[in-house]
Formats: sequence, structure tokens, C-alpha cells
Amino acid sequence: MGFEEKWSPVTDAGRDGLRGILAAPGDAVIALDFDGTLAPIVADPSQARAHPGVAGALRTLAPVVRAVVVVTGRPASLAVEYGGLSGVPGVVVLGHYGAERWEDGELTAPPVHPGVARVRGALPDALAAAGAPEGTWVEDKGRSLAVHTRRTAAPEEALELLRAPVDALAAKYGLVVEPGRLVLELRPPGVDKGAALTGFLRERGARSVLYAGDDLGDLAAFAAVEKLRGEGVAGVLVCSGAVGDAPVKELADRADLVVAGPAGVVELLVRLGEAVRER
Repeated sequence: MGFEEKWSPVTDAGRDGLRGILAAPGDAVIALDFDGTLAPIVADPSQARAHPGVAGALRTLAPVVRAVVVVTGRPASLAVEYGGLSGVPGVVVLGHYGAERWEDGELTAPPVHPGVARVRGALPDALAAAGAPEGTWVEDKGRSLAVHTRRTAAPEEALELLRAPVDALAAKYGLVVEPGRLVLELRPPGVDKGAALTGFLRERGARSVLYAGDDLGDLAAFAAVEKLRGEGVAGVLVCSGAVGDAPVKELADRADLVVAGPAGVVELLVRLGEAVRER
């Protein structure tokens, strides 16, 4: 079975996108989320590490496409470290939803939004006042703060309990809330994966793109690709769903192709690299 038969998207737009990438890989950008896409989701984000096949797959792909970019809500430096990406020439990492950029070993970023420091001081009291259950914890990403409920006894219920007070606190200090899998992230407005991806594609003059993600934060990138299709940029949208864990429905419903978590993403990237080199 050939690559296009096994990995054929379920939509016409997705099939057009894949054909565009295969026909002219030098005009294509491969764009990837990190957590849940390149790295399995784990209870402690500091323990997340990329699937062992990621570096090799990207090392094969990067020289034959226009660019490979990782678009993540994590600090760019952590994605590089946890992904083993420093040894992969040509890979760019857009961290904090595009607020940071790591390229050729150099990190560039604007000043931190002042609301982040204010929320950092106010968040513990706000969570306590809201009755946050045991197991709720805050991940400090430097440019944003994420409230996790995965370790609580009833994670979904805890997330709903905290949604309104977290929204109110973010609004008070000029931030927005990005929901995800059992997490509410407070971050500066005006940055999201869609804007980051669109800016990068235009910078590189891409004619086609494959974007893979797994969570609600990737919806903005999906929307960006859908919009760019109307401007003549061919696109493939991939949803990464972990084995034994249903993918986020909103993402899966809009995807051209659903694969089995990071292992499935790696296999797709490897086979895509092979297919490109065979042409």
C-alpha cells in the first residue's frame, strides 16, 4: 500500500493539501504542536518528553521541505529541551503561542505582559476562595500560568468549578484564558497558535502546510489553515489522539486525518519523509 493510500485524508481539502505537499515539498511547511502531538500527555508537564522517534523523523524531513516548525504553549526553550530539538538542524520553535521564537540556537522574545506577575500573586488566594479541590496545582510558565485539575479526584468537575473564577481573575489583569485538557491557562491576549502559524507561513512563503495538534489550543491553528486554503495555500489538518484516549471532539471533527497519538504522528512524519524522497 502506497503512502497516499494508507494516509489518505478523509476530506477533499485534505487530499488536495497532501497532494500539494508531495508535489512540491520545497514549498511546504510541517507545523506541529508539542504536548499530546510530539510528546505523550503526562500528569506532570515537567516530565513530558518527545516520542523517541521525533528527532529522527524531523531530521529526515527538515532538509526536504520549506520549514519544520513547532508551535506550542510551552516556553520555547523547554520544548527544545524536552523534544531533543537542539540537534535537529532547521527546526524552528514558536513558544508561548508565538510570543517566543527559538531558531538556530537563539531565543528571542518581547517583555513579559505585566498582568502575568499580578495574576501570579493573586491566583493562590483566588483558587482557595473558589474551593479548589486537593490536587489542583499551578504551572508557572513564566509568560503565562496554567491551572491543572488532572490530579484531583474529579478532574472534569474541578475544571468546571474553577472556570468562572479563573476567567474573572484573568479579565481583571488584562489576560485571557485558554482552556485545554483539564487545564485553564491564563495568558496575554493577542497571541495564539493561529496567528503564530499564519505569520510563519507568510514569512516563509509557504504554498502548502501540514498542521498536527491534539487539544483545544490547536483550534486557532486549524482555523488559520482553513482560512489560508481560501487564499490558495493547500493544507492538511491532523488530529493526534492518544491510544486508549478519545481525541478532543472539536479537533477530530475538523481534522482531515486522525492518528494514534505521538506514535501515530511520528509514523506519519517518517512515511511522509520517505514518500517525498522517493519522488
